[in-house]
Amino acid sequence: MNANECTLYHGGLKGAESAFGEQAEKYGINEVIFTFEGHRLNRDRNTELLSEDDLQRGNISMEIASRMMNRTYYETEKIRKVLQVIFHMVNKGHQVFVIGSILDDNSVKGGTGWAVELAKLFNRPLHVYDQDKKQWFTWKDNSWQEDTPTITYNTFVGSGTRYLSDDGQAAIDKLFSDSYGE
Repeated sequence: MNANECTLYHGGLKGAESAFGEQAEKYGINEVIFTFEGHRLNRDRNTELLSEDDLQRGNISMEIASRMMNRTYYETEKIRKVLQVIFHMVNKGHQVFVIGSILDDNSVKGGTGWAVELAKLFNRPLHVYDQDKKQWFTWKDNSWQEDTPTITYNTFVGSGTRYLSDDGQAAIDKLFSDSYGE
């Protein structure tokens, strides 16, 4: 697979998403950052500003999102828009990579968990680097299984925590190195 034929989709936020973007740039991978009016980004290379109509295509009831993620999300315009942006990322990228923490209920901590739940719903190849366990896991047969994934599709998502650990950064670096060579 040629890096210049691949595209990374992310939200441009600090932490994991910016780290994915930096690696994409290093390897010559196309990068698309989805955002909305007034959203502050840490990385703004090749942004796609989603219109209100675009955002509505990714709209979901906060009640359904809360139920799917086993936590309560209160109705705020910003949270709704962030979840809508995540919809566009997962809808465009075939393979999904997330840096975060897998919880006992098999969800992933924080807003990052929405990308995970959508990837499960859309039946996307899904991989989470759990920073607490210092290990990659792949969602397979309705459970998390230890793995050492590589990027195997031309379109993929990089998402995750804003609080990227050194191990999380190293996992992203190794993912790209293993996938595209050094």
